[in-house]
Amino acid sequence: MYTDRINALSESITIAITTLSQELKAQGKDILSFSAGEPDFNTPQVIKDAGIAAINDGFTKYTAVDGLVELKQAIADKLKRDNGLDYALNQIIANNGAKHSLFNLFSVLVQEGDEVIIPAPYWVTYPEQVQYCGGTVVEIQTDDSTGFKITPDQLKDAITPKSKVLVLTTPSNPTGSVYTKDELIAIGKVLEGTDIMIFSDEMYEKLIYEGKFTSVASVSDDMFKRTVTINGLSKSVAMTGWRFGYMASANAELVKATKKLQSQSTSNICSITQKAAIAGLDGSADADIAMMHKAFNARRLEAVGLFNKIDGLSVLTPDGAFYLYVNIKEVSSDSMEFSKGLLADKGVAVVPGVAFGTEGYFRFSFATDIESIREGARRIAAYVAENKKD
Repeated sequence: MYTDRINALSESITIAITTLSQELKAQGKDILSFSAGEPDFNTPQVIKDAGIAAINDGFTKYTAVDGLVELKQAIADKLKRDNGLDYALNQIIANNGAKHSLFNLFSVLVQEGDEVIIPAPYWVTYPEQVQYCGGTVVEIQTDDSTGFKITPDQLKDAITPKSKVLVLTTPSNPTGSVYTKDELIAIGKVLEGTDIMIFSDEMYEKLIYEGKFTSVASVSDDMFKRTVTINGLSKSVAMTGWRFGYMASANAELVKATKKLQSQSTSNICSITQKAAIAGLDGSADADIAMMHKAFNARRLEAVGLFNKIDGLSVLTPDGAFYLYVNIKEVSSDSMEFSKGLLADKGVAVVPGVAFGTEGYFRFSFATDIESIREGARRIAAYVAENKKD
């Protein structure tokens, strides 16, 4: 009855675990969930006010498919101010979240026979979208020893005549790793002379705790031309439910192609969200961003300290995002079994590493309050003690 491509598509494990946790909690069970990639803060008032004003002003009609002119100008201004990137308005399009940006891009660029290089661990959505569009995923495995970042030699070995796209995420979901400018320059050198495009997912850009953020497209003229910058406001200003993302590319024809697809699928994104997003882009919410950053950093340091005290577990201190990618290899070789047992026995929900393309880890989101983090770590320590390998 259903198409082969939809039958081959897997449900997001992160969403599935989060949903299960919510259902168990609704049943009255004592559940602590660290599975969702969602800030626990409210959307800043200045952004909510902009959305409310749009409603009250009757701004509830269709807009241009690619977004309001003033919204795209706010995006262009942000990219110039924060990242040193110059884009014309016809090189920018607003989407229903970065997941939508990626789906549009894969849909217009990837087809049967094309290879997409994806470093692992990866966000769960990348390979599923590639395969849905008929492409072949080529994984590059990383681990703690390289800070979960690919090397130029690994990239060189992964490239074939069929390579079409390299997906980079900095800061990373699920590991929190961040590529330095020098590391990005080295990656760019490998790609010189090829037609390989880069999809750079920079959704966690505002959550950098160590070092400085470098946008992939900013490191050279060559990288600017081949990179599609993907970003949004879900993480930086807690606008997850508003569904706002955007992409920018030096290739205006590529943007035009995604606009054509969007015109026949979702059309424009919510008009109210567009008005609210301007306030999230123009600096009006900077104080709120700084407040959330400070809180996330305190949680990060607390969580890392707690987990590294648990015998059998280890975790690198993430440089960005709001996740720990915890090594459980001394405890279990099956991250799904470990995560299911942890939820059943201790009421703690985490996401198994297998969901992100690597075994022997779980992802723990510290986008929640300190007390929950402490209690979660206590329960996990108890579970590990009861199940540690001899």
